[in-house]
This record gives sequence, structure tokens and C-alpha cells, in this order.
Amino acid sequence: PQATANPKGKEITPSSPLTPNLQEVMLGYSDSNKDSGFLSSNWEIHKAQKALQKIAEEYGVNLRIFHGRGGSVGRGGGPSYEAILAQPGHSINGRIKITEQGEVLASKYSLPDLALYNLETISSAVIQASLLRTGFDDIQPWNEIMEELAARSRVHYRNLIYEQPDFIDFFHQVTPIEEISQLQISSRPARRPSGKKDLTSLRAIPWVFSWTQTRFLLPSWYGVGTALQEFLNEEPEEHLKLLRYFYIKWPFFKMVISKAEMTLAKVDLQMAQQYVQQLSNPEDKPRFEQVFEQIASEYYLTRGLVLQITGHQQLLDGDPVLQRSVQLRNATIVPLGFIQISLLKRLRESRTNVTSGVIHSRYSKGELLRGALLTINGIAAGMRNTG
Repeated sequence: PQATANPKGKEITPSSPLTPNLQEVMLGYSDSNKDSGFLSSNWEIHKAQKALQKIAEEYGVNLRIFHGRGGSVGRGGGPSYEAILAQPGHSINGRIKITEQGEVLASKYSLPDLALYNLETISSAVIQASLLRTGFDDIQPWNEIMEELAARSRVHYRNLIYEQPDFIDFFHQVTPIEEISQLQISSRPARRPSGKKDLTSLRAIPWVFSWTQTRFLLPSWYGVGTALQEFLNEEPEEHLKLLRYFYIKWPFFKMVISKAEMTLAKVDLQMAQQYVQQLSNPEDKPRFEQVFEQIASEYYLTRGLVLQITGHQQLLDGDPVLQRSVQLRNATIVPLGFIQISLLKRLRESRTNVTSGVIHSRYSKGELLRGALLTINGIAAGMRNTG
């Protein structure tokens, strides 16, 4: 095929005979969420897509966005149909590329009927997003409000993750991050090769996975409540009406609130508190309880505001089937949580035990580690969109 000229007068060599001038750009969700929180990450990626499409149109390039999504909401996961409809109107144009990985493959494509249903869902969403563009993404006052919400959410998230002095110790003791790092359950090591046990070197998959195991699911909602509340404090009635209008009319905002609602429904603070009480060193419990209360306060604030915006009485009232599914799965994995806590506690006690790794003269470290792996897999299966 011959090269074509773009509006700038430069020649572009087509990358494919079927789709001339095709440029593929991959977007990553995981690290941006880990660094700045759920709301800020989603908004920045949304803006990036609009900017990429603008440049592509300016230079006459066909753009295909490659979404590097994980299974968990904290890594860009969630219902595909709503996520595709929430993309900026001009960024789809009949083409999209998405990673499907981990337990998502089994849950979506293990049976022919399931695979057909999911492929049809994605295809119809791409067609709908390409043909029926809403234009709400181009309303400047709405973008300014979203920019403000994202900034406030990012500040509150980073205040906990990077500025709370007890947080790193809390994370390493209360979650199974160290055990997950040993289990080699992902394609890459849990940490980048820096040798440090800090959050900067930790990869996004074990970060999200640890919070899911303990039922906090913190990366998928923390900071959203404070951002919304600060915005409502300025004009309580008018701003609440505006947020409700956003939820009804703006696909991007609805997608963000819906994802937060789903993950909030999976949070179990009673179970999470067991991890804090049982796995904390005795001398650290008082300061860890303060961190837990800070997280719990944000959870209740976020849940209350999400319910106000959606108009629901209970989380997921808008999707009774998913609501019932989450309730059933939440209940079934509670025993696994207690078993996991017990195994983790024994494993950690073995580190200071000098009897060749034998604890209580019954189980070896290897047996306990294998048991912990089984509970991790079980909880992940029950929670779904986890990794």
C-alpha cells in the first residue's frame, strides 16, 4: 500500500495493509492506581485517551488503544460492557484491545457458551460506543469538577499510603504480602530487583492481591469518599444533585461509581479486623488500631456517599443478581479467612523457632506454606476479580 499524507504534510507509512496508518498505544492501569488511588488513576487514563485521540486525528493516524487491565478493579478490571461505554467517544472508532488474564480467563471463557456471551458483550459495547457518542466527555465544567475530585482523592490516598508513618509496618504485618511474595503465584517476582521492602519496589499485582485477601480491597475505593465529601461541603444540596445527574448521564462517572460500589460490597471490615488483631505484634497493636480506624472511617464515608449518589438503600440494589452473588460468596469464604489467619500466625512464629522449622511438633513450614497457598487460592476464587 502507498503512504498517505496527513494534515501536517508528512508521510505516514501504514503498519498494516488492512488498517493503514494504524498506531497502537497501550495504557497501564496498575501502577497509576497504586501511586495515586482509584479515582485519580481512572481520570488520568481517561484524559490520556482523549489526548491521544486528538493527536491521532491531527496527524491522520488510526489509533487503537490497548487496555492493559487486570482482573481487579484496582488494576482496571470490572464489567467490560460498562467500561467500554465509558471510554471517550472518539477513542474507540470500531477497534479496541484488552488484556484478559488470571482467573478472568476461567470465569469468562472456560465454557463455549460463556465465551460466546462475553465476546458478544464486548463486541456490542464497541459498536455502541463507536456509533452512539454522547459528547458528555467534552463538557468543560464537568471535566473541571472531575479534575478537582481526582486531585482531592489523590491527596487523601497518598496521605495514608506514603505519609502515614505506621502504614508500611501495618501493611507487612496485617496482610499476607510476605507469604504471597514467596509463593510465586504470578508471572513476575512480587518486587522489583531493588532489594528494598518498600512500596515503590512492590509490584501492583501482589499489592492489590494482599488487600483482597484481607477483605480491605483498599486500592479500589480509598480516597473516593473524602473527595466527594469535600465537594459536597461547598454546596451540599446543589452538588449532590449534580453528582446524581453525572451518575445518570455521564458514562465515565457512572462506571467509576459502579466499580466503587461493587468493591465496597465485597469489603468485610469485621474479617479485616481479625487480621489486624491476630497478626499484629503485641507492641504494635495500639498504633495499628489507629490505622485500621482511619481506613474504616473512609470506608463508611465512601459507602454512605455512593448510596446517596446512586439512590440505593443497600449496595448493588441496582443489580440484584450480582448483589446476591456477592453476598453468597462473601459468606462462604469467611471460614477460609480464619484458617488463613491461623496458618499465617504459625508461619510467622516459626521464623523465631529454632526447632528446624517444626511448630507444635506437628506441621512443617512447608506444609503450613502449602496450606496458606490453598487458602489464598480459595479466597481469590470466592472474591473473583482479584489479581
